[in-house]
Amino acid sequence: MAQDRERLPMVGWFDPPQLVRTGLQVMVSTALGRHSDRRLIEALTTAEPLEPFDCEAQMDLPDGPFWVDYISDTGDGWNSTYAVASAAAQPELTLADSKGATHRTERGNVLVLGGDQVYPIAARQEYQRRFVAPFTAAFPTRSLPERKRPKMFAVPGNHDWYDSLAAFTRLFCQNRTIGGWHAPQRRSYFALKLPYGWWLLGTDVQLAADIDQPQVDFFRRVAGQFQSGDRVILCNADPHWINAAIYGNLDQEYNEHNLHFLETQVLKGRVAVFLAGDLHHYRRHEGPKKVQKITAGGGGAFLHPTHPDKEVRVLQEHDPRGREFVLRQSFPSVEESRRLTWGNLLFLIKNPSFGILTAILYVFISGSVGAFEGGWDLFTRIVTTPLTSLVVSITLLGYVLFTDTHDTRYKVIAGALHGAANIVAAFAVSWWMRELIPDMREPLDTLLVALFTFLGGWVVGPTIMGLYLLVSLNVFGRHANEAFSALAIPHFKNFLRLRIDPDGTLSIFPIGLRQVPQKWKENPQRGGPGFVSDDPSATPPHLIEDPIELR
Repeated sequence: MAQDRERLPMVGWFDPPQLVRTGLQVMVSTALGRHSDRRLIEALTTAEPLEPFDCEAQMDLPDGPFWVDYISDTGDGWNSTYAVASAAAQPELTLADSKGATHRTERGNVLVLGGDQVYPIAARQEYQRRFVAPFTAAFPTRSLPERKRPKMFAVPGNHDWYDSLAAFTRLFCQNRTIGGWHAPQRRSYFALKLPYGWWLLGTDVQLAADIDQPQVDFFRRVAGQFQSGDRVILCNADPHWINAAIYGNLDQEYNEHNLHFLETQVLKGRVAVFLAGDLHHYRRHEGPKKVQKITAGGGGAFLHPTHPDKEVRVLQEHDPRGREFVLRQSFPSVEESRRLTWGNLLFLIKNPSFGILTAILYVFISGSVGAFEGGWDLFTRIVTTPLTSLVVSITLLGYVLFTDTHDTRYKVIAGALHGAANIVAAFAVSWWMRELIPDMREPLDTLLVALFTFLGGWVVGPTIMGLYLLVSLNVFGRHANEAFSALAIPHFKNFLRLRIDPDGTLSIFPIGLRQVPQKWKENPQRGGPGFVSDDPSATPPHLIEDPIELR
């Protein structure tokens, strides 16, 4: 089968070609995003006004509860993405809570994708290989009429914006069918009128964590249709409440954005559930009147840690409401997350090609000072050789810029120490090799020293990087993204299943997959998912915590 040939591994974020491609894509998309906003173009060129999607009016729904599935941050490795998609696509899942009671859940009448549907960059081929293929295999096309098909709506994340939303719009906003799901979405933002007094709104915050004026106007028109007692589920691409708590100054920026205006002035306190992805783990904060702020970015992308949680244990809203939100649950647990970080000691094994960069750097640093020729006056050469001084300065600056923090002092100190460790290691490796290799005729001995310096840089550089990431995260709570993208952990996935009962009660089922399958076999049953687990170590879907009820 085609899907069998396209079982892609997790993205290698520290592979040199990937680092270059991603860096260029981010720079280009950021520059274009500032001067060419596709959301405004769509709003100006579409004559027909955008209306909410009324699930009761536009779908043939059975009597009883209405179900919504929420999956965010998909489209990385096949194993993790397909595991989540196939679990969500099953007609039903029966899950046990902490008291032993079982809960029968049904596949969502609507599937909401919470952002970053593909990694590493938005491109038509990448969407096809990393998102469409696993989701189609998980829920093969059915011969159901359009009104009976479950619907799919997608919130764009920053990775979806890396081609200015071109591939995202082609896939999700042109009335396509993706596997057994139908995507009737027309814009990059949407409003769903759910049954029993609930609405679900999906925003598009582009790359600047803000929404455009036509989007605000649309949601204002939607709010005009609210009935007394209606409540809202608000889906954003990133958890601004977490970013504000960690980085502080972003809280003020958020208060000045249209997103804050939307939440406080347009929706006026009707939001009962805030949902976001972007961080690839599960975290739930609860505030007054059981208002929920849930980060659930476990749809397939590499795992993010949960243990740097000191700043986010209690979230304080810095506005007239002044509400506090207390951390109630994390998946994986803080202890598991901290333990997983030690995998960075195997950085070289997990990211072997990254060593090429440090190997070249070590050769260049050592060669610029003439270390291949030996001698004990390396420090004198560093100070007196302009080329070496320039190389050392650029190296230190590069590591300072790499350091992940908004604290300038920490950035300079930690970055400089990280860079200095590699500079000292480069000189030590070349000097040691020079001492070990017997004198030979030039240029053979110099070439041998350079070769062994290259090999030493391949081993030592990634080892220093792994140690740096381990200490940074477990001691200082920094480099969460880099430390865990280096590990590319496909496990600890999650998605949400929401049930709305006829009496208006909303129940949230956080579903986790602790160990996703690493081996698959074709499903012998016709009409089901294309593949089933052939991995005895894999664990079935389970409840991360007991269902959360909002009455």
